[in-house]
Amino acid sequence: MKPNRVVIGVGSNIGAEENIALTKEAIESAHELVKASSFVKTEPFGFEDQNEFTNGAYLINTEMDPGELKTWLKNLENKLGRVKTGNKNGPRTIDLDILVWNGVVVDNDVIERDFVMKSVKELLPELEIGPS
Repeated sequence: MKPNRVVIGVGSNIGAEENIALTKEAIESAHELVKASSFVKTEPFGFEDQNEFTNGAYLINTEMDPGELKTWLKNLENKLGRVKTGNKNGPRTIDLDILVWNGVVVDNDVIERDFVMKSVKELLPELEIGPS
């Protein structure tokens, strides 16, 4: 069976350098890391009174199905100290989202947020991205 090819969005604004490095190590230990995008600094969105974010993405091959991978990513966020608050745009140690699954954009941020689209295009330049 062919593995699933997935783009995972990665963002942090609390200990970003360390948490992104730990995320990469964890992903490499459980999945095949094909490629990493560039990581860029971005201004906070929706809640401005916080540090800027560092954002990028990883292209992986995984044997997990979408539900398994989502659970695995949420467990990794928890392990790295992510605390969910009422503010979904608040500060975080790490934020991991499935952006593209086997060539299909599955997260609206890819279309709505320019830096997310740039990360995806860097990893999958052939991917057609547009409003669904």
